[in-house]
Parts: sequence; C-alpha cells; structure tokens
Amino acid sequence: MWFEDCGARRGILRPALTGFVLFVVAACAWAAEKPAEHVRVPMTDGTRLATDVYLPEGEGPWPAILLRSTYGRFFPMEGFLRRGERKAGYACVMQDLRGMGTSEGEAHVFYADGWRPGLADGADTVAWLRAQPWCNGKVASYGGSALGMTQMLLAPATRDLAAQAIHRAPASFYHHALYHGGVFRKNLVEGWLNAVFQPHLIAVYKAAPSYGPFWAPYDSIAKVSDITAPAVFSGGWHDIFQQGILDAFVARERNGGEGARGRNYLVMNWTPHHGNIPTDYHPTPKNGMVIGTGALEHALFDCYLKGDCNALSNAPKVQYFVMGDDTDPNAPGNEWRTAETWPPFSPTLTPFYLYSDGGLATARPSAEAPPLEFVFDPKDPYPTCGGPNLFFNVPHGPHDRRECGAGRTDLLRFATAPLEEPVEITGRVSARLYVSTDAPDTDFTAKLLDIYPEGDGRELNVIDGIHRVKYRTTLERPEPPLTGLDQIVELEIDLWSTSIVFHRGHRIGLHVSSSNYPRFEVNPNTGADYPEPGAAMRVARNRVHCDAAHPSALILPLRPTP
Repeated sequence: MWFEDCGARRGILRPALTGFVLFVVAACAWAAEKPAEHVRVPMTDGTRLATDVYLPEGEGPWPAILLRSTYGRFFPMEGFLRRGERKAGYACVMQDLRGMGTSEGEAHVFYADGWRPGLADGADTVAWLRAQPWCNGKVASYGGSALGMTQMLLAPATRDLAAQAIHRAPASFYHHALYHGGVFRKNLVEGWLNAVFQPHLIAVYKAAPSYGPFWAPYDSIAKVSDITAPAVFSGGWHDIFQQGILDAFVARERNGGEGARGRNYLVMNWTPHHGNIPTDYHPTPKNGMVIGTGALEHALFDCYLKGDCNALSNAPKVQYFVMGDDTDPNAPGNEWRTAETWPPFSPTLTPFYLYSDGGLATARPSAEAPPLEFVFDPKDPYPTCGGPNLFFNVPHGPHDRRECGAGRTDLLRFATAPLEEPVEITGRVSARLYVSTDAPDTDFTAKLLDIYPEGDGRELNVIDGIHRVKYRTTLERPEPPLTGLDQIVELEIDLWSTSIVFHRGHRIGLHVSSSNYPRFEVNPNTGADYPEPGAAMRVARNRVHCDAAHPSALILPLRPTP
C-alpha cells in the first residue's frame, strides 16, 4: 500500500528506489575506513546529529572540511577522502542531516539547514567544529546535488565559514528545484522525496505553488549579502539545477558580503546531472572533454583555510563549455573557454519571430496572420523526451526529438532557414508568446532545438521551459481565470541558459506545446493547481498568435559581431 500510494503506478518511485538502493550499496562498499571519532553533535534545540571525524596524521590543529549528507554519512565520504584532503592536512567531517541516517529529529529534509531561528543545523555544526581542539578555527564545506543544497542554505547562516565547493545545486529551491514558471517539477521532486523516504513532503511543497513566505527560508539569493564565504560553483548545461548554479555565482560574485564578493569561481560543463551518460549528442571537444574542479577547489581551500593563495593566482574566474556540431571537427564550438565574469560578454538579445507557416526569422511580422491552434488533453500529455532529468524513467540531456513528436498533434514546430553562417548564443534564453485559450488556465512549453542538416536530421533539444498562464504577471500570486479565446495575453517563458554555436547549414528550432510529462505536472485546465484523483480535467484549445500586433518570438542572446 505504501509503495502504491507513493507513486509506483506513475513510474516515478521505482527508478527513485533503484537509485537509493545503489546509494546504500555504495555506502556499504565504501565504508571500509573508520572515523577517528564519532560524535552526536548537539544543535541549539538539543537535537543530536550523527557526525564522523576523519583526522590527518601528525599533530594538529588542522582546518576542517564539512560534508552534510542526505544519503548516509558513508556514501560520499570514502570517495571524498581519496581526493587527498587529509594528506594535505585537512580534517574531514561527515554528518547526517536532522532526521536522516542515524541523526535525531524530525525527517523534514533541509528545513533546519538554513537560518530559521533556533533551527540552523549547519551553522551550529560549524560553530562546534571551530571549538574542537583539533580544529584551527578554519572551516570549509563541500558537496554536490543534495549536499550542495545544504551548502546553499548554510552560506547565509554563518559568518564563520571560510570557503565552499558547491556542485550542481539550486540557489533558490522554488525557482531552481521545485517549480519552473509556476509549474511543479513532478518527476524530480516526487521521485527524490520517495527515494529519501520523505513522501509526506510532496503535499507540503505542492501546497505552496506561488513564491512567497514559505519559500523565503529556502532562497539563498535573497540572503546573498549575508554570505561571507567565497566558493567554487560547478554545473552543466543539461543539469537539473543549471540556472541555480549560474544565479548563485553571479549573486555572490556581485552582491555577496565582505569576503565573498568578487572571489568566486564558476565551471560549466555540458553534461546532465549524472555526468557523461549516453545521449544523442556526442561532442569531441577540441581542448578536453571535462574540466575537473578538484585542483581549483584544492587551491580555494588552501587559500582561505591555510593562507596559501599562489595556486589561485592564475585560475580563470569562469570556465565554460561551448556546445556545437558534433559531426564536423572543424565546426565552431565544442570547446572550453574562459572569462572573467558571467555572462562572458554582453549578448545582443535578438528576437526570432514566429510565423504562421512555421518559420522563425529576425524580421518582425508585418501582416495579419491566423493564430496557430492545437488541442491539449491533460489525460494524454506530451511526453518528456530528454532535457534536465534526474531519474532514468525518462531520457536525459540532448535527445533526438523526432521520435518523440511522431504522430502528435499537440505540438507547434518552428524553424529558421538553414543558416548561412554559424550563430553563437551564450546566456539566458526566453520565449515571448502571445497566447489564448478557451480554458480558465493552461500551460505553455518552449524548447530550443539544434536541427541538423539533411542526411543527419537530428533535432536535439538544447534547453526548454514552461510557464503557467495564471502566473503570467508574477510567480508570487495567480491572475484571475481567463475568459475565452478572444482574451490574448503575453507570456514570458524562461528557458534558462546555454552556450552553443549553431553551425552553418543547421536550423534553429522551437517547439511549443502545453505539457512535458512527467518532468512537469500537467495542468488540469480548470484553474486548479494540480490534477486530483476523481476531479474533473478538461481539454483546452490553445492558440499562439504570431501576427503584426502579437509578434511572438524566441529571444536569443547572440554573441556580438566583433
């Protein structure tokens, strides 16, 4: 019964549990090394958190590196120890979050990890570490994904943190992890909460579909001026938290507190969350497949925990991968570049206008044109096929869209003519659509594609987004229900960011629909926030307008011509 109630019938729980089993197996296999000390560290409210301490050889005191885990203390610890931190003179500390592993407390993941009064477990742990006789008072934090999320929440909660290394994590949980454009990220959130045995939080998170007071304690961007620790941020263009890493770096670099501002580093790979898993994109980079962050992180820790900043003196502030044609070795892109800031240049935001014949061009429509219409049935949603996904019930990363769209009528396709010259875009992408519907509310999706020339023909998704029509003005509150097909509204869909060169002969494509399931929850088209068992759902007639008075467009951040 528990298994069924938590979503097994929807194909979400099974891959989540498979991943969790792999975590447990890895933990048991890696738990060969025993800690020098196991402590139940007391928090402000008396709750004790299970904490393992691994000390270097020789005489201390030493600086400490803290990892706070949702997956059990042993899962990431052994691999981290192999990096050489202890040989370099660092104490390594691993802790189970409150209510997880063998720590005490309520199982409400991340709730007590930020800056709530009396519930600041990360800050309490840093204070405890600094007071230990084997610690010299310098503490850094490390980790990715969920371990990166604990770091994002820790950063504004204390001024006693020296540095951080954050991999693939959201800076604002609402904007970068739980919702996108006001739409619930179903596959990611339900799958992960089931995997860590906290499915009761699904209803808690779904009860707050608007950004507001509930989400403020999970938003480190809003507290960035309180952050004093510099960090190395690393992510990927097809990662589930891609925009979160970029926003965290930019916010801390520009507006961080004393000590953090201007001292951060960014590395952006092309890969999905799980790294180099099979996709339909096979680049052969001109200057190395992946830039590891280990050396940069060691240098950051040495600088801010030991005072040795020599290794940072020549480190570029930003390293990012530019995607491109994966068949032509002479094609532009498929290379690593460096910069001193993000974005690396001021892009020229260029509208590519949608035409009723399926065209996509920089010339603004100058004539009347009929709207393009499709029928969206929430009982038969358009399927997820590639993109930033976590679980293996759906494809990850760049995926050929042709096999997904076959036979579907709930999709609008747009494309440029074959490019005469390469077109590079680097930065944030959006789609400005003028839409109408006969339903009280609905969603619209937008996917940017790299369409290869004939003979290859792949239609690879680059990035995508979704937006709920009732959140067209702000994500903080819904607008009144729509009144019919004659009510045309403007909708801005955020596709997040990318860096890619569309090669000569390729076409820039855009797909528009109203669902991307199960990555996103479907809209019941009734005005309700979610489909509920037994509740009515309705079919919607959805329109995209692309005439002179309603110039719908894909907005691309083009690299300026020298």
